[in-house]
Amino acid sequence: MQGYQIVFFTQQERSHGALSVAEWLLATARALGIKGATVSAAQGGYGRDGAYRTTRFFETGEQPVEVTMAVSPEHCRLLFERIRAEKMQIFYVKIPAEFGLTGEADATDGAE
Repeated sequence: MQGYQIVFFTQQERSHGALSVAEWLLATARALGIKGATVSAAQGGYGRDGAYRTTRFFETGEQPVEVTMAVSPEHCRLLFERIRAEKMQIFYVKIPAEFGLTGEADATDGAE
């Protein structure tokens, strides 16, 4: 399937309503029918403000977090419409991608 790999970058402490931004993205993706998403916590990093953020032994609030998903063009459109409707600002990277499951009858392995 052709679509996009989207990676959202946020911090553990950032929230939208009662949920962290990462949890909100997961819940919204599921509600839209997106088949899967992965949340990854980073050891450290810096954002557009230049401030270095990291996780410390007892403090994880500033810990950088990535939410990655592979989506169809339609799911991509719906997801970004929802983010806009919520007036959220989340840095992201969107890359054209081919995705699927190995072993499926219609899957290709790149051989033409």
